Amino acid sequence: MKKTSLLNSEISEVISKMGHQDTLAIGDCGLPIPNNTKRIDIALSKNIPGFIETLKCILTELQIEEVVVAKETFEVSPYVFDEIKKAVGDVKITFVTHEKLKAQLNECKAVVRTGEQTPYANVILKSGVVF
Repeated sequence: MKKTSLLNSEISEVISKMGHQDTLAIGDCGLPIPNNTKRIDIALSKNIPGFIETLKCILTELQIEEVVVAKETFEVSPYVFDEIKKAVGDVKITFVTHEKLKAQLNECKAVVRTGEQTPYANVILKSGVVF
């Protein structure tokens, strides 16, 4: 039986194998995912599931210590950035260019692709520790 609200077995498997400072990305439907990075595609149709609801659900299972956000998210989609801040709480936020965020996807354990169609609705979550 699940201990959190996260029901997707592929996402749970990745999270269960993550160590301190490993990374997991959540992206909109247009985020280019490198061929060498595991793709967990949960997109069904336009905005389903949404980026923020996916982020909140994943955070019920993943302890994080930092998030990486493209500065373009703050500039172009400030609502998305505000929702990220609310969801992650008092966690370090590191800003990079969108190009650098895309390059960092090569180091992620996986990228969860949502149906989100808001520009720059992407984040990289850095795993923390529970002790």
